[in-house]
Amino acid sequence: MPSANLKALAESSRDKLKAAIDPLETFLNGHALPQLVAEDNTESFYAGLLSDLRHLLVFSEVSYEKLGALLRRPNFDEKAAERSLYEVYHYCVNAFFYPKNEGYSEDGRYAYTGQDAIRFRAKPVRAARDLVLGVSRVYEELREDLAYYESEYLIQCRLQSK
Repeated sequence: MPSANLKALAESSRDKLKAAIDPLETFLNGHALPQLVAEDNTESFYAGLLSDLRHLLVFSEVSYEKLGALLRRPNFDEKAAERSLYEVYHYCVNAFFYPKNEGYSEDGRYAYTGQDAIRFRAKPVRAARDLVLGVSRVYEELREDLAYYESEYLIQCRLQSK
């Protein structure tokens, strides 16, 4: 990938990560398990959802910082940028769409209908629902932008190492 395109992709990915980090952090700072369970009686659902959201926030913040450090360097390091973009896809996008505790999942049948493709295992409180559906748009865009890094980047690395 040409350096200019790679740098632009790194900048846009960083901006998108920031757009997801802010609402995730606000939600996690303002909501605790006892508060969410008090409204509903599904403690295991909320414990898993909060755990997955915390992991997603950490992965996103680490990737945001890595991309920021790369973009601030006087000489743009293409190899490090490609590795960082692969990590954004591998850790952030996959952490969102395949959460460990499966509090929600993506139902591909709804992806092209204009409806929300995210389906929850249990009915969440409005704030949790709005958060997940809101950041889903950001991670969908990242998935589309970084689809190359799902497999092609690893193949390229393996070929170069031989």
